[in-house]
Amino acid sequence: MSLDDHAEDLASNLGVDKTEVKRDLENLVSYSVPLEEAKDSLRRKYGDGGGGDGGPTSKAVAEITPGDSSVTVTATVLTVGKRSIRYQGSDHVIFEGELADESGAISYTAWEDFDLEPGETVTAGNAGVREWEGDPELNLGESTDVTRVEESPAIDFEVGGDAALVELEPGDRGRNVEVRVTEVERKTIDGRDGETEILSGVLADGTTRLPFTDWDPHPELEAGASVRVEDAFVREFRGAPAVNVSEFSTVSALDREVGATEDAPRLPVREAIESGGLFDVELVGSVIAVRDGSGLIERCPECGRVVQNGQCRSHGAVDGVDDLRVKAVLDDGTGTVTAILDADLTERIYGGDVEDAKAHARDEMDQEAVADAIREQLVGGEFVVRGSLSVDEYGANVNARSFAATDDDPVERASDLLAEVSR
Repeated sequence: MSLDDHAEDLASNLGVDKTEVKRDLENLVSYSVPLEEAKDSLRRKYGDGGGGDGGPTSKAVAEITPGDSSVTVTATVLTVGKRSIRYQGSDHVIFEGELADESGAISYTAWEDFDLEPGETVTAGNAGVREWEGDPELNLGESTDVTRVEESPAIDFEVGGDAALVELEPGDRGRNVEVRVTEVERKTIDGRDGETEILSGVLADGTTRLPFTDWDPHPELEAGASVRVEDAFVREFRGAPAVNVSEFSTVSALDREVGATEDAPRLPVREAIESGGLFDVELVGSVIAVRDGSGLIERCPECGRVVQNGQCRSHGAVDGVDDLRVKAVLDDGTGTVTAILDADLTERIYGGDVEDAKAHARDEMDQEAVADAIREQLVGGEFVVRGSLSVDEYGANVNARSFAATDDDPVERASDLLAEVSR
């Protein structure tokens, strides 16, 4: 059934002009409002509430579910972010953030500029509801009526987007951070409008370090600079939060130096895995195995993926480029994680480079001899690994930036543990 047919049926049922209904319906759908939700919105607009009183239900934030088609809610604006998205081939500027009342907080997307300001309380009438990453989200569109309210609810949430890096989570919008730029690199990528220049690197404050991408390069983001970034949004990158700076973000130099942590938090493996992903973490455990795919390997010259039997999953038959890698399974008693070591770290463990490994494999007439030599060095030993943790359906992996044997005295540690248990 075409959109024109839906508009004709709706106009006939409501007894109104089809042209007007079609225009309204096309407008709502263009803003990604689901078709049935858009039709319900127009029924309310033109006076047919579907057998009820014609108005959306007033609800507290905590009562809103993804099953609600539309609601009226009174809440305080916590954050307001602004960015551009590409939808159905066209660019749209949207506003997004969080609202809260006494019962809880909810994210929102406004498809029009309602001139929302953090700290003000509004009643959003006929706000659509959709599911976003498993939670309800309010959609404020053409059919939504936003009015200011003088009396504010007693909320238990911070107004404004100021946050420390460690507090950021994927999905956050309208966030403000004060950070030091510890790494930055200018790149050219194949963007939605062709080749695009971006900045990428690492930001740090006193709590943690996170990667960032600046989609509209700001000159203030230079290595060593201490800056305040306003109106950033957060996405997930390899299982961890990543700060995104857009054309609508404001970056200003600070007149003081932001203290930046040099350390990564050391966590038990289970706790780290339960976090869902961390950009910078330190784990300690015993190597209980070195997995297949370690030692001397071949990579695709086009994409860098590991080549199996001369075949790349993306580029088919290729002449692989020799490389070294280790996939070591660490266990600390609370869980296991695979530490993935690049060529530089692998060379230190193996005691030789790629050419040495190739000669070793030729002498033994077995490429697996390199991995076996690495196993002898690692299995049974205790190591500390620092890097980025990602967690998916296949398990937990740490892309290691450093990997070294611990210098703890196991006898002393055992004595401390016994003393702790006997208290």
